[in-house]
Amino acid sequence: MTTTAFDDRDGVIWLDGAFVPWRDARLHVLSHGLHYGGGVFEGIRVYDGRAFKPREHFERFHASARELGFRVPFDATELDAAMRETIRRQDIADGYIRPVAWRGSEQISVSGAGTSVHVAIAAWEWPHVFSDDARSRGIRLRTSRWRRPSPDTAPVRAKAASLYNICTLARDEAEAAGYDDALLLDFRGHLAEATGANLFLVIDGALHTPTPDTFLDGITRQTVLSLAEGLGIAVHERHIRPEELDRADELFLTGTAYEVQPVCAVDDRTYKVGEVTSTLSKAYTELTRAVTVP
Repeated sequence: MTTTAFDDRDGVIWLDGAFVPWRDARLHVLSHGLHYGGGVFEGIRVYDGRAFKPREHFERFHASARELGFRVPFDATELDAAMRETIRRQDIADGYIRPVAWRGSEQISVSGAGTSVHVAIAAWEWPHVFSDDARSRGIRLRTSRWRRPSPDTAPVRAKAASLYNICTLARDEAEAAGYDDALLLDFRGHLAEATGANLFLVIDGALHTPTPDTFLDGITRQTVLSLAEGLGIAVHERHIRPEELDRADELFLTGTAYEVQPVCAVDDRTYKVGEVTSTLSKAYTELTRAVTVP
């Protein structure tokens, strides 16, 4: 993967219905979305040149915008066509798609009424978030002081840019302390998620995962739950207290970017990458690649 800054790359980005040179895909500094958090986004994986579950992502994209009180001015079919052409023009084999929508610059006021809505789709090669070693041995999490908010204080069902400020704060603190990511509790003190991925515990061979009532019910999360059902792995979706981390034999995270990512430690607790995690990781890879993985 290239290390070039994201505003200085070759290629094109789809912006408001047309392809523009990558470096020309700009927004005004007085865009409402920049000042007041009026933006939503998605992340879609590309495997062997094919997007994985784009329809589900674009439906959530629209739903997130509705939660924030605006409408994406392109339907799912139009967005899917733009995404496919972006993949083709960027020649993406194994990568990542970023659709984003934000309120425009017609006014600077807390109220967003009357602002236009802009939409962009960018794509780049991005085989994996973590190194091969981290993907095999697991990553280390640090429990954050930041928490997921109550549903009556924030649009927790939306993939809203504003909510990711919590994730940035938590992730930066965790990395500064030598960890790979942060583990967030919710406002009640229950286990919630990592900064960009859903959480699973393996206890006595069964999956236990927090109820998604303060965070996104991720598309990868739903996929892994379906895979577990097909493999005969018992699943318990419930509120989970932090002390139950001591009962877990395995931990892993799921997300579009993370895929199925083992966790080897949370604070001073350590975990093995066990059979359940390995089985689900293999099944997910087979599903996304549509090939048999040895």
